[in-house]
Amino acid sequence: MKRLLGILRKTTTDYEMIKDGDRVAVGISGKDSITLLYALHLYQKFSPVKFDLEAITIDLGFPGLNLQHVQDFCQEHNITYSVKKTNIAKVVFEARQEKNPCSLCANMRRGALHNYMKERGLNVLALGHHADDAIETFLMNLLYTGRIATFAPKTFLSRKEIWVIRPFIFAWEKDIIHACRKYNLPVIVSPCPVDKKTNREKMKQLVKQLCHDNPDAKTNILTAMRNKEQFDLRF
Repeated sequence: MKRLLGILRKTTTDYEMIKDGDRVAVGISGKDSITLLYALHLYQKFSPVKFDLEAITIDLGFPGLNLQHVQDFCQEHNITYSVKKTNIAKVVFEARQEKNPCSLCANMRRGALHNYMKERGLNVLALGHHADDAIETFLMNLLYTGRIATFAPKTFLSRKEIWVIRPFIFAWEKDIIHACRKYNLPVIVSPCPVDKKTNREKMKQLVKQLCHDNPDAKTNILTAMRNKEQFDLRF
């Protein structure tokens, strides 16, 4: 966690991700986001800027979703936690019967989250994307859409007037996993029927194989990304 906090502090400072008076929401969906929530909670205690922090989970409507451990964790640390219920799962899998449901589901989930943030007066959305996510997104865009692109550390959504920040963009997934396990952070188990069966999972396995053949593969990909101005990534 010390390493992650160092990365978070440098990233938020370099990109001016959080300013005095900001009301920050963390979208809780898995290990990355719950670790980010805990890191931001710790960061609040020594941060030179003062900000509010809340946690939000968008309930997609899948049966079997258990949020009790997250609720208990937030209550223990005095973090406001809200659950926004939706029927996104029904729309995607029943009404639309999407063969490739992830894109539509992600868009609808983001829309629901942004709208709920506006209802609560929250102006900054912190996402748990890390360096491995950036590489996987880069490869997905390259191989499936023919574009050279990935997400930026900080983005402004002008239609919603919300800043989207990624404080863990410089962190490796293995460090997040280690911190999550060490501090026994509650991880939501996804009830989605296509979980671990997506194109992103294919990219994760591809990167794993590349690193098996060449241990420097991830570092080299990041170096190439850094050399492209459109990524705005300072690894």
